Amino acid sequence: MTDEIVTDEIVEPRASWSAVIAAGQVLTIVDVGGNQSADCLIYNAHEPDERYSVPDTLAWQGNAYVRTGTVLRSNEGRPLMTVVANDLDRQDTIGGACGKESNTLRYGHHVMFHHGCRENFLSEGAKHGLGARDLVSNLNWFMNVPVEPDGALGIVDGMSGPGKRVALRAEMDVLVVVSNCPQMNNPCNDFNPTPLRMVVES
Repeated sequence: MTDEIVTDEIVEPRASWSAVIAAGQVLTIVDVGGNQSADCLIYNAHEPDERYSVPDTLAWQGNAYVRTGTVLRSNEGRPLMTVVANDLDRQDTIGGACGKESNTLRYGHHVMFHHGCRENFLSEGAKHGLGARDLVSNLNWFMNVPVEPDGALGIVDGMSGPGKRVALRAEMDVLVVVSNCPQMNNPCNDFNPTPLRMVVES
């Protein structure tokens, strides 16, 4: 018996995506072109005030990285999703999301018109009644943000490649919001955003 595919969609470069993933379903995110960050927020689909929490997730597992077996926890400490398959050694959840303000600070005022993941989150979240107050620290699938021995963080060349994937099982009904990162000013994606593929199976 094979799993039933509920959704199989391509997210174009710089675009956003969202879906409600029912408890027990598996969302697989595919890095189609390689080294393309999939910035991600997760909410309880019925009570969105309960949402993904970086500190709860890291405190429960006692590790700064997201790996196979990591339970992604909410601000109430409850499991939202579990990483059940992962083609990378580690995934990032401390690097945050880019936005117009951070782009301007990092790269100069000439990029102030570039939209970022924050803007994608706002436009996609609005479809579900979410606003700026609902944006929290996010996951960055396929992004390489090493933690150095002195505690410093870096955004460096990715570890991903074409066709690499991560799979997440929903532990409750969740709303997943993804920004296919529009960042064009950092060499981590070769200055060339590429598509993502989103597959939901039950």
